[in-house]
This record gives sequence, C-alpha cells and structure tokens, in this order.
Amino acid sequence: MCLIRLLPALSLAFGTALAHADAMDGMPHPAPAADGRAILQLDAAERAAILEEMRLFLDGVQKMTGALGRQDMDAAAAAARGMGMRMTHDVPPALRAKLPLEFRQLGFSVHRDFDQIALDAESLKDVSHSLGQLSATLQKCVACHAAYQIPTTAAGLDR
Repeated sequence: MCLIRLLPALSLAFGTALAHADAMDGMPHPAPAADGRAILQLDAAERAAILEEMRLFLDGVQKMTGALGRQDMDAAAAAARGMGMRMTHDVPPALRAKLPLEFRQLGFSVHRDFDQIALDAESLKDVSHSLGQLSATLQKCVACHAAYQIPTTAAGLDR
C-alpha cells in the first residue's frame, strides 16, 4: 500500500531530474540504466567516496532524529550542522567535475538545508518544525536515489 502511494511522487521526482538533465547542454550526462535511473560513471575510489558521504548522512539523520525524540534541540542542531556545507569540503575536485550539474545542485541544496535546520533548531527549539524540515530534505534524497545509480565494477557497468 505504501509503495503504491509513493509511486506518483517517485515518478515526478525522476521525471524532474531527467528534464533537468536534458536541459543542460555541454555538461556530462549519465547514461540511462536498465531500470531507468541514470548511471554515474565513477571508478571504485570515487564510488566509495560518494557512498561514504551517504553513510555519513544516514548516521547524521539517525543522531538528529534520536535527539529530536528526546527534545534535545542542541544535539539535533549539532547533528544537522555536521551534514551541512562543511561536508562539501571533503569532495575531491576531480570527483566533483565528473558529477552531473543536477546531481551537484541537489547535493548542495541538501547540505544547505541541513545548515538551515541547525540554525532553526537552535533558535526556534521546535521539534515539529525541525521534523518538517528534515522530511522535506529527505524527499531530495529520495528523488536523487530515484534518478541516479552508481553500479559496482562487479556488475560490469562501472567503466
């Protein structure tokens, strides 16, 4: 039942991502995959770097939701801030250049969202507000995962 409710949102997110990709001439465009998602062509080290960032996001979201559940807004802000723009400094320039513009824009907007969540958590001290912000930010993660994939070398798709 939940999957059926998510399908329209996922279709919209995927369609939006593809429309943006088609509109950006002169930028690297990922190849379409058999499942319809665009393939990001990365080597093993680059793939590992992207996946590590995603694991850091997951860890940060877990810390943030735990803090919100305890109504510890300072800890929630600290967790959110850890996922903010400061995370972008760790991405090697060569990897950044390989990523499609739309992917980078979506990623930067997620980092900016977490910085805003941190500021609002500290100033507003409103759990519901922070959860609403987190939900909106996680929708961007859902859209990205619906639009892109990074296959493994073992799958024979990574070049």
